[in-house]
Formats: sequence, structure tokens, C-alpha cells
Amino acid sequence: MTRVAVLKGGRSLERQVSLASGARVEDALERLGHRVTAIDVGIDLVARLREAKPDVAFIALHGRGGEDGTVQELLEVLEIRYTGSPVHACVRCADKMLAKHALRDGGLPTPDWVVLGQISFQDLGAAEALSSIEARLRFPLVVKPVSQGSSLGVKFARSPGELPAALVAALSYGSRVLLESYVEGRELAVSMLSGELGGAAQALPIVEAVPQGPEFYDFAARYDIGRTEFVCPAELEPAAAERVSEIALAAWELLGCRGFARVDMILGADGPEVLEVNPIPGLTETSLFPQAAGAAGLGFDEVIERVLGEALSR
Repeated sequence: MTRVAVLKGGRSLERQVSLASGARVEDALERLGHRVTAIDVGIDLVARLREAKPDVAFIALHGRGGEDGTVQELLEVLEIRYTGSPVHACVRCADKMLAKHALRDGGLPTPDWVVLGQISFQDLGAAEALSSIEARLRFPLVVKPVSQGSSLGVKFARSPGELPAALVAALSYGSRVLLESYVEGRELAVSMLSGELGGAAQALPIVEAVPQGPEFYDFAARYDIGRTEFVCPAELEPAAAERVSEIALAAWELLGCRGFARVDMILGADGPEVLEVNPIPGLTETSLFPQAAGAAGLGFDEVIERVLGEALSR
């Protein structure tokens, strides 16, 4: 019997999704016969971990503090093994600017971008450079916080007149904002799962997000029932599906991910491009990762056991 501490909740804006993910993981671990300690992460985390003395921590945290390497670094200090990607991978995945530079340097396709911060606007007069940025990236633009998940703060600017409001909205979620060239195409998600017994990672069946209306795919479209249809496996030509999975696997390896992750992509006229990599994808009943696993014939309990086994093997 393995002692597992399930870390969930926390104080990020994705707390509710994390609580739902964590509860589902707890149920699976108990069915699998492990001894589970559920921890809603807060100021007493270290004390509770020392009291529980877990063999491994299953991280079901989303957003800041959970996916950005913070809790992973703390667990390493405490010499507690944990599920998912290591510190350096979490840091790069959680910071969209770092991730995109790594992808571009590694030769993987990702839409063109510019990152601006509050300091740029307040102290360096970045507002005067917006016309140059507009000429470089061209409208429409996707505007999003550098360090948020679940499509939080993502806005769509169709013209220069819509850009200021989009910038203000994105900056309300953090001190830096990413302006990205909009690529018209199909929204795809490729979930990655570490292989059994140290084998190669597996790209699960591709999920396509199909908005049910003219709305841009944002947080509301993702989580409000009826706003988006998710198709899995995505209906793609075999060659296109193979290329999408190939690039997703390359992104996973380039950023140093382990255990499980989800690679969000856009399939445009010039082929697939990587938007971002999520090192701790949602594990709720409606999350994309479990949908993809189910399409691959993998039950939820089997997935959780594999993720746990990868962490214990380190």
C-alpha cells in the first residue's frame, strides 16, 4: 500500500477546477488500494506533509503555485516524490513567453508573438510602440496573460480599437501580457502520458474543441455547458493526425515534461502550431485529458496508476 498525498485546491484562480480534479483522483487512488491523504494546499502544507509522511504526492493543482514549479520545488526540498513534470519543465510551461522561445529555438512551429509588461507601459512608453507591434503581428490578435491557464484572461482583438481593452483585461491577471498572431484553424489538444515501465511517452487520441457559435474560445466557452463541443478522436486525415501528434510529442520532450501533460495546438493552413503546454491538465469528468484517455481505451483508474507509477519510479 502506497501512502499518497493528493494536493489540490490552493489559492489560484483555478481553485474550483483543481478541487474537482483532486476529488476524482482521490476516489481513483482509494479504489486502487492506496492510503490517501487529501490536502487543500495552504499555509500549513509543509506541516501537513510532515505529518502524513507520504511516499509520493499526487499534484492536482492548477495555475499559480501548482503548475509553475513552486510546489514541485518545495516537494524536492522535503525529499518527497511527486507526479508530473519536474521543476524546470513546469517553470517553462507555465510561462508562455519562456515556452514559446523554447519552442521556436527548438524548431517547432508556434504563432508569432510579443510580450509586454506593466513596466513597459509605465516606465518605457510601450504604448507608443503599439502601432509597430500591430504592423509586425497584424490583426486579429490573441491577447492573454503570460502566466495563466484554463484560457483565463484570453481576449480576441479584431482591430486596433479593441486592443486597449484586451490589454487591460489580460493585465488584470498578471504583470505581463502576450500578444499573439491569430491563426485561423482548428483548436486541438493532444494529451501526453508517460509509457509503462519507463517506456516512451504516448500521444493519446486528439481532441478538437468546436465552439458552438461565433464566440472566441475563452474560459467561458471552455467551461459553460453547450458553448463548446469536444470531439474525440478529432476527425482528421491520417497524415494530419500523425503530424499533430508528432509535434506534440516533440514539444513534450523539448520542454522536459514527464508523467502527463496536454499540448494545445491550432491546425491552420500552414500546418499545426503549438499554442502552449499544460504540465498538469484537468482531471475532472469533463476535462480533455480523461476524454482522450477514454478514447484510447484507458480507464481513469489505469491512467492514475500509470502517472503514480512513473513518479514512484524516479
